Amino acid sequence: MAVPKQKQSHSRTNKRRSQHKISAPAVNACPQCHQPRRPHRVCPHCGFYGGREVVATHDHDHEH
Repeated sequence: MAVPKQKQSHSRTNKRRSQHKISAPAVNACPQCHQPRRPHRVCPHCGFYGGREVVATHDHDHEH
């Protein structure tokens, strides 16, 4: 069984952990309305996916 001979320094540990960062999500332009949207998802602005309307969107002009 492999056992470390020396304690790993804080500097070396931090250098390794510096790569454990989160990346920004990918964003593409919608081919219908050209608004930014996540790939392989229905556009939240126009409701289109794959060239056809999947979700009927409505205007938010109502009063609360």
